[in-house]
Amino acid sequence: MEIADLLDVEAILAGLRSTSKKQALQDLSKAAATLTGQDERSIFRVLLDRERLGTTGVGNGIAIPHAKLPELDRLRGLFARLERPVDFEAIDEQPVDLIFLLLAPESAGADHLKALARVSRQMRNRDYCDKLRGSDSRDAIYALLTQPAASQAA
Repeated sequence: MEIADLLDVEAILAGLRSTSKKQALQDLSKAAATLTGQDERSIFRVLLDRERLGTTGVGNGIAIPHAKLPELDRLRGLFARLERPVDFEAIDEQPVDLIFLLLAPESAGADHLKALARVSRQMRNRDYCDKLRGSDSRDAIYALLTQPAASQAA
């Protein structure tokens, strides 16, 4: 599975102005609702429920919030680069400025885990993340996120 299978260019938020974890999740829920046709409050609720189980702030300024939604038709991703890092209660206690939201249908099963692993592998590359941080436009970020995995080595 490639990132291009999860993302549309409209699913890129370059310069999100959230000032807290909760606001970032609200802003992402609103954008995800627009993209998927799902209820914004339902998305926000499942994301908060997931965060209560443990933070999705994986370290190095990156968070990968993820949840399943019963009415979703396919795996969907949404990427945000925050203007200013926010406290996301990350495992390394560092603020987060790159967020990759992953939403899956209830029936996704192993596909959800494969997509989560794919996103996680991609976001572990520090040079790659530095490029994402240095990109100001939606199109530039989308191009970086969707390039084939083999060409992401820095």
